[in-house]
This record gives sequence, C-alpha cells and structure tokens, in this order.
Amino acid sequence: MSISDGPPVISTARLRLRAPKPEDAPRIADLANDPGVARMTTRMPHPYGLSDAEAFLQACERRDMAREHIFALEHGDEGLVGMLGFHPDDGGRVELGYWLGRPYWGQGLATEAAGGALAWAGEGWRRRYLVAGHFADNPASGQVLCKTGFLYTGEVVPRHSLARGEAAATRMMVWLA
Repeated sequence: MSISDGPPVISTARLRLRAPKPEDAPRIADLANDPGVARMTTRMPHPYGLSDAEAFLQACERRDMAREHIFALEHGDEGLVGMLGFHPDDGGRVELGYWLGRPYWGQGLATEAAGGALAWAGEGWRRRYLVAGHFADNPASGQVLCKTGFLYTGEVVPRHSLARGEAAATRMMVWLA
C-alpha cells in the first residue's frame, strides 16, 4: 500500500483508491443502476441514473475532509469498479460503507479495498475506532468486514434502504485500530 500527499490515494495489489471526479459519473451510474447493488446500500436509490451520479459527485466535492473521505475504486484496465467511503453518522462516529458493481463481486476486491482503506484510516487519518453495518440478508458483506478486522457488536438495528423503500435488519460491527 502506498499513500500520497494531498487528497489520499491508496494503492493495493490490484486497486487504486482515489478521489472521485466528475468524469466518473457515467460509469458510476452504469454500475449503480443494478437493483442487486442498490438494495444492499442505505443511500443509493433505484433506479440510479446519471443525474444521481452527478449529484453524488457534487456532494463529494462539498464534504469536510476532516470528517469524511470518499474513494473511487479503480481496477487495472477495468477502470472504476465501485466506491468506498468513511462517513460521519448521526452519533458522531465514522462509518465505513462500500459497494462494487456486480461484474466485480466474488473476486476479493471489496476485501482488498476495505483493507487498504482501513490501513490508511489508522495510519494516515489516525482513526482508532470505526463502525460498519451490513444488511442481514447480505452475508458476503459481513465476510468482507470480518476479514478486514471488524467485530460484531451483537446489535441488529433497522436501517432504511432507499432502493428497497423500507428498513432492513442491519448487523452492526466495530473496528479498533
């Protein structure tokens, strides 16, 4: 993993995590406009169009980088394959969230991205405590979090999913550096 000055850029064996840019909008819209992807997130609507991607990218530009970081996940010749972010929650904690386009599932890319991002969060951003959650019907995401050092808290909470249009049981986890 390498970390550069300025906006963080994280390199792993197969991925480059970098700041999202406006020209990513069409690719984000294409990958995110999959009901299987969107329904496993809290914030992503479905359908997801170009205007949604553009609004998301505009919000990224306005974030407070002391409290929030968002990364585009680039893979070799494939280009952008997903997104990962550290977002403040309502309780003042920082929460990890991520998604990958369906063609990139099952290849270990989410684990690789999360592992690289967590190493940076502990070393470069000096975070010692992070939270994450995964919908109970998405055990693959739970495995990614376990593999990167998250532990279950025993708390299951309902969290609203825009794509589902309803709350889903969410298994909460914690990471300690």
